[in-house]
Amino acid sequence: MDNQVRFALRELSCYYGERVAVRGVHLDIPAAGVTAFIGPSGCGKSTILRCLNRMNDVVPGFRLSGKVLLDGEDLYAPAQDPVQVRRRVGMVFQRSNPFPTTIFRNVAYGLKLHFKLSRAELELRVEKALRAAALWDEVKDRLHTSALRLSGGQQQRLCIARALAVEPEVMLFDEPASALDPLASAKVEELVMELGKRLTVVIVTHNLAQAARVSHRTAFFLKGELVEVAPTQQLFTAPADPRTEAYLEGKLQ
Repeated sequence: MDNQVRFALRELSCYYGERVAVRGVHLDIPAAGVTAFIGPSGCGKSTILRCLNRMNDVVPGFRLSGKVLLDGEDLYAPAQDPVQVRRRVGMVFQRSNPFPTTIFRNVAYGLKLHFKLSRAELELRVEKALRAAALWDEVKDRLHTSALRLSGGQQQRLCIARALAVEPEVMLFDEPASALDPLASAKVEELVMELGKRLTVVIVTHNLAQAARVSHRTAFFLKGELVEVAPTQQLFTAPADPRTEAYLEGKLQ
């Protein structure tokens, strides 16, 4: 695996008003492969994920201290445009959130926002994104019908296609399969693994088996702190911290 660092978190602490959600996290996320964040509900893993593309900026009362570096650049420096950060770092949420318009317009939305493309170029980029999300063959004959008529699993893959259309360097997934049935969940997992071959991918999941299947590295969080990060197989079979072992054995909720 490539050892290049994509994200570097340095003494990252996060606050919602007076409440401390994350404390002093120091973490490197490699450019290659899939990194999973695991831990009990409320441990701070989704908060940290949202720091990676400044999604927390829109949360009232949120603030952070420390640094979040992307390829060595401070994402929270005054000169950084959050819209451009989110183009570089795409995100897919727990529940699919397609726009109430056609399949084509869903995928084309970001392309129209960020690029000046001819109609032919736009159509090619939409097809490319749908293919990358393993959805093209299922929707190519109904691109101009409502996205809301797709199944839940298809809607989630459409949201992945929408994020991929603007060619991000990083993809963030926040519990992307938790609302899906097992078959749809398996398709999303396959997609996450495939994307990890060419993009930096970070996934938050409560599903330990899913983390073990899809990720190359895993970070375990507890009560807003990073307990341990290691290659996934190592963390699951020989954790260094007894708290990690207790969580993996179901003794820590």
